[in-house]
Amino acid sequence: MSASPAAFEVNFDGLVGPTHNYAGLSYGNRASMSHRGTASNPRQAALQGLAKMKFLANLGLKQAALPPHERPHIPTLRRFGFTGSDADVLAKAQREDPVLLAAVCSSSSMWAANGATVSPAPDTSDGRTHFTPANLVSLFHRSIETATTSAALRAIFRDERYFAHHPPLPATNHFADEGAANHTRLCARHGERGIEILTFGRVASDANSRLPGRFPARQTREASQAVARLHGLDPARTVFVQQDPTAIDAGAFHNDVVAVGNEHVLFCHERAFADRGRVLDEIRRTFAATCGHELDVLEVPDAVVPLADAVSSYLFNSQLVTLPDGKMALIAPVESRENEQTNAFLSDLRGPIATVHYVDLRQSMQNGGGPACLRLRVVLTEKALGAAHQPVFLTEALFAKLTHWVERHYRDTLSPADLADPQLLAESRGALDELTSILGLGILYDFQRG
Repeated sequence: MSASPAAFEVNFDGLVGPTHNYAGLSYGNRASMSHRGTASNPRQAALQGLAKMKFLANLGLKQAALPPHERPHIPTLRRFGFTGSDADVLAKAQREDPVLLAAVCSSSSMWAANGATVSPAPDTSDGRTHFTPANLVSLFHRSIETATTSAALRAIFRDERYFAHHPPLPATNHFADEGAANHTRLCARHGERGIEILTFGRVASDANSRLPGRFPARQTREASQAVARLHGLDPARTVFVQQDPTAIDAGAFHNDVVAVGNEHVLFCHERAFADRGRVLDEIRRTFAATCGHELDVLEVPDAVVPLADAVSSYLFNSQLVTLPDGKMALIAPVESRENEQTNAFLSDLRGPIATVHYVDLRQSMQNGGGPACLRLRVVLTEKALGAAHQPVFLTEALFAKLTHWVERHYRDTLSPADLADPQLLAESRGALDELTSILGLGILYDFQRG
């Protein structure tokens, strides 16, 4: 048997946009809801995100950047009947529908884990890496991201020898898709075939399926199954599991708030999955049959880390990564160190996770997104890596350029009242126009088309 080709898991992080603000648009996301209306700091948010990218790159990991989206998105406001100059459109929207204005100003595309589901080449029937952008129909402000996400992914992964792109699923609640935040891949090594776990919150075709009682279940089983078919996944190596409704009601709006996996390790909370005993047995069996050895399951009991603490600290929204020396590291938010329960657990951590590193992402965390939310994971062989669009990969030079770009274009403070400021629109467009040049992406945004 020939050896598997060298492969790398690349973290594609979403750059925080110039309109990063706290509008509290994400119902079911406790952090987003609790910070509604407070002032944000877009510059600090973007620099914190860049610092996290640089930290991972310094650890020896492959790191790349995804562009933020055009915000405020004037074309969306015009679709809803607002007319006149761009300044007129903003003023009218603020006066008549401030919630809609906030939606078209959201910088939520920074949470790239929701952008798409990605199946790497070893898992797919045609041996290519497959991308399906999420339709994100559960929340309006996120549903308008799909077109730009699709365009960016197609621009970065152009070579059809290595990459396959699918359109988003139909934008209906029956096929509600939240992307990689509900997708976990496990394998022996990144270059080898693995198993894919697709987690859903509800079954759209079954009115009697168990549902959370307080917050909505965003992902449907039907969407997860459709993505698996589109990507040509082997049913014998694909596991569909339901998220525990209790976790959703606690604020785990996506499964990556209560579970994260990497290679042969699954790190999860006791309340991550419904029917947990059966589910974990199925995952273990499927992994063993596919990969030839046992899966390391690090399941944290609720008695050790209560679900409320897991959600508030975003312990499981950490990035679990394999370092160049083969050891695993957990990239956790500083909130996990500041929480008494999670800090005690991490301080005594044993087993396959060798080290824990803490990163400061407070601006993102206050809006409901931790380290794992900010990145889309893409496993690439050396040839596929070379075929991807190189200017988006983080180097010392690109990090310096992006830092300087943020410092010149981003505001220190942004309040909800500022969203209708025509100058903010001009600043955002100027920043994004320059960014597409820095990243070599050409024309990406509506305003660039004239």
